[in-house]
Amino acid sequence: MNRAPGMSPAGNGERSLTGAVRDPSRFPVLVELRPPLAGLGRDERIDAWIDLHDAIGRFVRDGHWILLTDDAVGEAEEENLGHSLANLPGDVPRDRVVPILTCKHSLDYCLVYAQRTVAAGIGTLTVVGGDPGGPPRCVPHAYLLRERLRRAAPGLTLAGWANPHRDADEQFRFLASDFHADLSLTQIVTDASLGSLEALATRIERDGLDLPLVAGVFHFHNADPRRLEMLGRFFPVPAERITREYESGVAPETFTARAIRAARDAGASAVYVSNVGLTGGPRRLRSILRRAGLGA
Repeated sequence: MNRAPGMSPAGNGERSLTGAVRDPSRFPVLVELRPPLAGLGRDERIDAWIDLHDAIGRFVRDGHWILLTDDAVGEAEEENLGHSLANLPGDVPRDRVVPILTCKHSLDYCLVYAQRTVAAGIGTLTVVGGDPGGPPRCVPHAYLLRERLRRAAPGLTLAGWANPHRDADEQFRFLASDFHADLSLTQIVTDASLGSLEALATRIERDGLDLPLVAGVFHFHNADPRRLEMLGRFFPVPAERITREYESGVAPETFTARAIRAARDAGASAVYVSNVGLTGGPRRLRSILRRAGLGA
């Protein structure tokens, strides 16, 4: 299930994420970034925001959309909406930013957040359950919150999660029932889950379900065993393969490029790339995409 390569430059008038993802001649690339951690000192906080805004501008000028996390891996972050947008460079369209909202807030907060998202000029909001730990969810499942947000902000495009590590038929039933979303982002795809991703994409296409898949890809900077073990608590990490290939001389950028190509070939309509970093991140991603055959 191959899709034609090609990225969408930021200034070409086609900024809608859903439009780009549904265009078979394109393969959009999103970049997942984290707001500064909560509790930083004043100077650290200012520096962190400057680095984030600079990276967002560079990624968007290269043609990408930005996913902003909400307390990723259970660590408290600054809110990803207000300050993130207020200080963006003037040439960065707000609808290139796709915030993530977890259910780990009060219901009132989530409803107001969706309305703030629309008022800020953002077109797409990703709504997920949230990583383990921390505050309880305001609803048992994220689709229930998306259902509420449909009514609170009817003009907002919503995205949700699909799990590529679970049975594809089970995931399809979730997507085809009360999913209440226009796009589905997958959790990080690894070698072990490519078969399920392909089966899910095939089932979606066969049944005519209008729900494009955006696959998650993680950039492993190195094979630090402690780091790989920590990440393995959140998604299956092919630690042995990463260690073996990196020790044999395979560059991390090449490893990530292969993962992007594999996700595309399995039927994903787009990918989001996590952990490319802020300083040096845009240059690093350009190298990855050239190796994947997706250079601008």
